[in-house]
Amino acid sequence: MKTLNRFLWFFLLALLLGISISALGIDAGTTTAASRDAVLTQQLQQDFSNRLEFRNVTVAVDDRVALLQGSVETYREKMDAERRARKHHGIEGVRDFIAVQPLVPVSDQELRETIANRLRYDRIGYGITFNNFEIAVKDGVVTIAGDARSYPDKASALSIVEDTPGVRDVKDEINVLPLSEFDDELRVRTAMAIYRDPALQKYSLDPQAPIRIVVENGNVKLYGVVDSAMDKQIAEMRAREVGGVFSVENHLLVANQ
Repeated sequence: MKTLNRFLWFFLLALLLGISISALGIDAGTTTAASRDAVLTQQLQQDFSNRLEFRNVTVAVDDRVALLQGSVETYREKMDAERRARKHHGIEGVRDFIAVQPLVPVSDQELRETIANRLRYDRIGYGITFNNFEIAVKDGVVTIAGDARSYPDKASALSIVEDTPGVRDVKDEINVLPLSEFDDELRVRTAMAIYRDPALQKYSLDPQAPIRIVVENGNVKLYGVVDSAMDKQIAEMRAREVGGVFSVENHLLVANQ
């Protein structure tokens, strides 16, 4: 009996000690995680404090996820703050609640015109004739859609939008066209057919290339603004005459209409 009682006593003691050690382990782990988050918070906040554009940004880290709050002046700065946080050693996620507050208010119409003008001359010499972008602005939120011939063309267009003062957010709906030697050949031959026509040569003098030629899987779409309905018709005729073109959609607009 004494042996049994002694065994039960040792069993209960071991059980109690095990529970206590486990509790201590949980507390120690929690404390370690909290300390780690506190250190990450301090490091990130210091990093942001060293940059003037992030002077109004605050940081809190919870379970290695950085919560960014406050305000910046441009959308590009908001994206830079998020990228900076994601690259920080020890951060596994970012929740970006930074608000964009431009120094000078910009109307949606002004913002749209500014972005459109900048995009018209983007990447001159890199085939801008074969890109077409459409811009919509609502309460400072810019939606950019359309077709890009390549990923660098898309990245450049997005960079322009993000860096324009007044932009509060960006919605990317750009379609990158498939990589195709056949389409590339059609792009060049269609451009030559259009811009070498005597009636349309005047459009080749402007580096923004107002007649945009989008080619996807042998199908051609024309965009831009021309001076007359006759110019619009001639451009479509020349595109249809190119060998290998499957179809032509004429989205050209006539000025003052």
